[in-house]
Amino acid sequence: MAVQLNHTIVWSRDSKSGARFLAGILGLPAPRSWGPFEIVLTDNGVSVDFAEADGEIAPQHYAFLVSETDFDEIFGRIRDRGLDYWADPGRSRKGEINTRDGGRGVYFPDPSGHLLEILTRPYGSAGGQSMVTEG
Repeated sequence: MAVQLNHTIVWSRDSKSGARFLAGILGLPAPRSWGPFEIVLTDNGVSVDFAEADGEIAPQHYAFLVSETDFDEIFGRIRDRGLDYWADPGRSRKGEINTRDGGRGVYFPDPSGHLLEILTRPYGSAGGQSMVTEG
């Protein structure tokens, strides 16, 4: 049996708006409801299940591997919405993207404070050095 990630739960202040945000920014189909969850299905069949949490939410990081064309479209939506974005997870390179391993990557927040990332090549895939460019 091959091990595959099936789903993950993302705790949020508002599961409907969090799921709509993710689906909209990534250009995925509208979320569907199942029990207490708002579910966003990614193209490789992994679902991102949003659930509401009372109180403090510990920020998490979720990275999505996308094509170069999808990166351009998603990054355009990030900029069109006026979202802050960074080249690094430490959020020290605001307004920049990275070009690690010959690809591109960028980090941005979701409505509940999670740090989302889109990248066009898995880190370490080219054995290259990290580079940062302005977006």
